[in-house]
Amino acid sequence: MEDDDATLVSGISAGSDRAFNLLIDRHQQAVRSFLRRILANAADADDIAQEVFLAAWTGAGRYRGTASVRSWLCAIAWRRAKSAQRSWFRSRAREASYEMETSRDDGQRAPMEDRVAVKQALLRLPIEQRAVAALCLAEGFSHSEAAGALGIPLGTVKSHVARGRTRLLGALSEVAQENSGDGGSGGRS
Repeated sequence: MEDDDATLVSGISAGSDRAFNLLIDRHQQAVRSFLRRILANAADADDIAQEVFLAAWTGAGRYRGTASVRSWLCAIAWRRAKSAQRSWFRSRAREASYEMETSRDDGQRAPMEDRVAVKQALLRLPIEQRAVAALCLAEGFSHSEAAGALGIPLGTVKSHVARGRTRLLGALSEVAQENSGDGGSGGRS
């Protein structure tokens, strides 16, 4: 069995566990990374990633090959994330924010500070801009791939990339100011 993506989806449609496992091995990290960038909670992202592959298993017969399998999976992920976002995004974001505030130790900032700042900045973007930024700026999707995955017009993707990049840089600057403004005396406790 040839192991290109379209063949794997055909195999899944025919009920092949091997094809399904190969598809998961090949694309799970990309789907999880995308979801982790757009959602406030990594555990929720991982749960939705599992749902994505279950949906791929049950919906493999509906894959028409008009987009890459990676784009098809990210499109499923996007729809699932938006659906979940309607019901719990606000409460999850509040929980994540509270957790970050209560766990911060100003005297022991680690190299993770930059990653936390990027995560905080991403969470300040509207979810569609966040999704476009995650796909185009972090995952290396082309604008047309992102448009296909998210089901939005190409022009909208391009404007979201431009606006998202500007807002992300502004949010990173705000996060850096917030983090530097909380104890600049130089002394450690």
